[in-house]
Amino acid sequence: MTLRIHFTAEDLARTRMASGVRPLLELSIGVRLLQERTYPARFDAWRQRAAQHMNPRVSPLFSFIPALGATPQFLDLNGTDVPEDLEQLRSTPARQVSAQLETWLSGHGHVPGAARRLRDTPGLIGRLADAVEYAHEQLIAPYWPRITQLHGADRALRLQQMADHGVDRLLRELNPRHLRWAPPVLHMTTASGRDGDIYLGGRGLLLVPTVFGAHYPAFDHPDEGQPWVTFPVRDGFRSTLAPVALTAGALADVPASLRSLLGRTRATVLCVIAEHPGCTTGQLAAHARISPASASEHASVLRNGGLSTLTRRGKHVLHSPSPAGRALLEAAARA
Repeated sequence: MTLRIHFTAEDLARTRMASGVRPLLELSIGVRLLQERTYPARFDAWRQRAAQHMNPRVSPLFSFIPALGATPQFLDLNGTDVPEDLEQLRSTPARQVSAQLETWLSGHGHVPGAARRLRDTPGLIGRLADAVEYAHEQLIAPYWPRITQLHGADRALRLQQMADHGVDRLLRELNPRHLRWAPPVLHMTTASGRDGDIYLGGRGLLLVPTVFGAHYPAFDHPDEGQPWVTFPVRDGFRSTLAPVALTAGALADVPASLRSLLGRTRATVLCVIAEHPGCTTGQLAAHARISPASASEHASVLRNGGLSTLTRRGKHVLHSPSPAGRALLEAAARA
């Protein structure tokens, strides 16, 4: 079962990529991930770190953002500015909170305690905004520099793809497993298995990048504004998802255990090779911010230790992580 998003020529002309990852949308996806155990290799290290920062003030979020299913409309925060989104949430009129909450609860057999309290006292929306703010500071903000770095590489790749081949190729390769482009319809497989037809009505579609939403897409078709769908950030050199060790589990920095084992520079070189498989020595040096001679030396040590591989393409040598190298990175991310 799929959602079928129907495009007209006008919709295609207005389809565009968002300028960046949406921080509170990432938080919403992250809260869902904390309530399930799927994709352990990709997210368990982040889950373990997140558990260390759990606080009772975060608990209401688990009532309003379930592992599967919709959230109340007032929590659909997908802007680019966190303070602005939080202010919008705090200033939601009580009547609007009540109406949107009732709409959301109409599909629930059980009313969560947090929802019952908010229904009785809509002014508690300020406390919910405080919970969102705290959760963002603990679960998303520490990883933001790496998230933006990964997105920058992905955006450059996709913009070049669109320039060379047009919107058709862009839509085909957004997320081939769960977003299938069969012109003029985009077939979307969601985690909840929703089925139906969506007509964009000339508004086009906003394509929103995500690191945490690495599998099933999120989608919204608001009454006002542009409909949007998420797509996963990919590795900068290949049409695959970002490597396991470089998603949410290890976004903040080179893991301390890896630095202790290999030394900071060599650990950084291994992480760069994993993040950019197939990179040349020059590219490796640029990403690691070291000289080409140093990059070549560290890559040789890693290769001799079985942590990376080397292939040749013309006059260039290309560095990629070995299975042992990936396993070491994943273990370090969980440490």
